Amino acid sequence: MIYCVEDDNSIRELILYTLKATDIEAEGFPGGELLFEALDRMLPELVLLDIMLPGEDGISILKRLKSNSETKDIPVIIITAKNSEYDKIVGLDGGADDYVAKPFGMMELVSRIRAVLRRARPKSLRKEITINGIALDSQRHCVEAAGRKVQLTPKEFEILRYLMENEGLVITRDKMLEKVWEYDFGGETRTVDVHIRSLRQKLGDHGSEIETVRGIGYRIGGVK
Repeated sequence: MIYCVEDDNSIRELILYTLKATDIEAEGFPGGELLFEALDRMLPELVLLDIMLPGEDGISILKRLKSNSETKDIPVIIITAKNSEYDKIVGLDGGADDYVAKPFGMMELVSRIRAVLRRARPKSLRKEITINGIALDSQRHCVEAAGRKVQLTPKEFEILRYLMENEGLVITRDKMLEKVWEYDFGGETRTVDVHIRSLRQKLGDHGSEIETVRGIGYRIGGVK
């Protein structure tokens, strides 16, 4: 079951129609009040959450979901305005698993939903990796930069792990989308850039270890 919180009736109905047509059970709500009433009855596999809502906005709803022990592990995809990078960053830092920017294609949305659901499944743990002062431990799910603990979102952690596992290799944005987001089509590569920017900021002085290879993608370690 997917819950969709969207105040625009036409968009909400189109999303529900598309999900049901692709064999995904879904229920829609125009705002947070009805969402939380539904959560008391049944927990969904995923929540689609619009940011711009009347009354309580999407960021506030996201915080409530992630602060509640019963709902904190439910994956959330936020729906943002096309040019609102601030909302994307706030949402991702607040625990959202992904975002889609309006206007978006329905099949792209379905692909992102399926990718997030796949990522929510348990994954095998990999070894500890250290590169140029950055240490990543998958078993403890922690990162340190020069001995300082760094708090990362789940996506930022997966990006850093993928780069470090491929030390010295250039990883294209499309490959990052495929391996980290598990998209089965060419998605919006700006998603990667937004996460990389936030990741670099959190790594502080060590953020420069993530090199931009212009026109191609990113790498960490190796000869620059």
